[in-house]
Amino acid sequence: MTAKEFVWWQRSMEKSQCYERNCEFMKDYIVRATAAKGQVRAFAATTGILVEEARRRHGTSPVATAALGRLLSAGAMMGSMMKNDTDMLTLQIRSGGPLGGITVTADSHANVKGYVLNPEVVLPPKNGKLDVGTAVGVGLLQVIKDMGLKEPYSGQTVLVSSEIAEDLTYYFANSEQVPSSVGLGVLMEKDNTVKCAGGFIIQLMPFAEEKMISQLEENLKNVTSVTSLLDKGYTPEQLLDALLGNLGLEITDTVDTRFYCNCSKERVEQAVVSIGRKDIQEMIEEGKDIEVKCHFCNTAYQYTIEDLKRIIKRSR
Repeated sequence: MTAKEFVWWQRSMEKSQCYERNCEFMKDYIVRATAAKGQVRAFAATTGILVEEARRRHGTSPVATAALGRLLSAGAMMGSMMKNDTDMLTLQIRSGGPLGGITVTADSHANVKGYVLNPEVVLPPKNGKLDVGTAVGVGLLQVIKDMGLKEPYSGQTVLVSSEIAEDLTYYFANSEQVPSSVGLGVLMEKDNTVKCAGGFIIQLMPFAEEKMISQLEENLKNVTSVTSLLDKGYTPEQLLDALLGNLGLEITDTVDTRFYCNCSKERVEQAVVSIGRKDIQEMIEEGKDIEVKCHFCNTAYQYTIEDLKRIIKRSR
């Protein structure tokens, strides 16, 4: 590590520690609720700490942080919709924008992780806001749910705006036939750390009545910016109250959420194995140790020549 790199790393750690101190009495969590006597189910989350963790790990630019943070927030809430401990959700955006694509995975306990292919992308703001739509670009959104069945469920839709919230709203309506409204937001500080993040998902049940739907639509019109509400300090409960308070909101439970990666040297070793025996043998002959990083959390794992010899022996 060069002196310049060390200074950058030290400053990054200081900012992260400061953020953690400021959030000492805060936490990321998801609220699950119903409204209108069960005609609506709803989720709201605050995710500033986990999005900041993702930013720190991947060194993402502000626009990359906003895009990844939105998908992480959605992934956490959608993961909490799953029922079994072993269920896994994957959200993947494959697109032609500068970010190159985004991948997020979550489990039913709202543990979430993710990455962007090109984390250092910088774009000028659009209408005074981070230009997530241009950064993501034209492409597809794929949702994969592994629920322990023979084959995972997979649904795919085109990106209708590339702003992520609208794309998920379109996905729910077209792939799962569940009328939904999704709102997501990430607000950055001037020093490019995360100030706040979170969002909501509201879904109609099949027996929802027209009168109630009309009232919900009016409520949604009045909430024009999730980010502005988060910036005012709105909690997930307050977000849902602003949207559903006049529809008989009932909070059912809360779930903690966090950025969590279950990678290990043994798990990442599978990526080394996939390189192939020939390439591994060439590395051994070069006599140099190698470093492999986990895509999801950017943790680096070192593999010595002896490790490579062991790997090639086990792959026979």
